[in-house]
Amino acid sequence: MKNFIPFEKLSKKEKKAINAAKRGSWGDVNPVSRVPANPKAYNRSKRKAADRRDSGGCFA
Repeated sequence: MKNFIPFEKLSKKEKKAINAAKRGSWGDVNPVSRVPANPKAYNRSKRKAADRRDSGGCFA
């Protein structure tokens, strides 16, 4: 049987192992915050796509 050693006195490796065991998994959830695009903001790529559609593609 191992002697009790307070958490504060454990080695860095042992603390890391204990903390990793306590930690759970996010599963399929992505923890990165997602913010929807601002509809009022100017979007250059949207403007370019609209210009390409309107040009017709004929150079004659």
